[in-house]
Amino acid sequence: MELVSIEKELKDLQILYERYFAGVEKREPIKQREKLARSLRHFANRRIVQTDLRFLYQNLATRFHSYAGYWDRILRLMDEGRFVRGGTIPPKTAPESQTLRSPADDEVENLLQQLRATGNSEGFEREKVARFLSEQREKIRATFGQKEVEFRVVVENGKPRIKVRAKK
Repeated sequence: MELVSIEKELKDLQILYERYFAGVEKREPIKQREKLARSLRHFANRRIVQTDLRFLYQNLATRFHSYAGYWDRILRLMDEGRFVRGGTIPPKTAPESQTLRSPADDEVENLLQQLRATGNSEGFEREKVARFLSEQREKIRATFGQKEVEFRVVVENGKPRIKVRAKK
């Protein structure tokens, strides 16, 4: 049955993308993704009479489009340099259950990656860094008003430090 083979192809494609994001595979599985999209489009304009088969097709199409959005988001983060292949493996939860990240979350993740790049990131945990950023942002705003603030990692005396400054 074609829909069962499409379901297996979707699972295989999901595994291939996880391997690509983890750094195991060197190339994105573009051909497999296009083949699966073609197979799903084949059923898009057909009238499926059996309810169970129609439900299976709709479920597969929805899952594919959800995963495609998730994969595209990770690929965009990789292009922007905010996702490190092999360093951070994306969560294995279904893409429908993921929430959108705020710019503050992205800023925390960016700083954590910079800290890891220094090779001495012990003691810097996500919650601590997020708390530090919000406290420093408030202190600067109290002093300088509603100016935007910028954070960066510098190494002083062999130890990484997070520097804060108001944007001009």
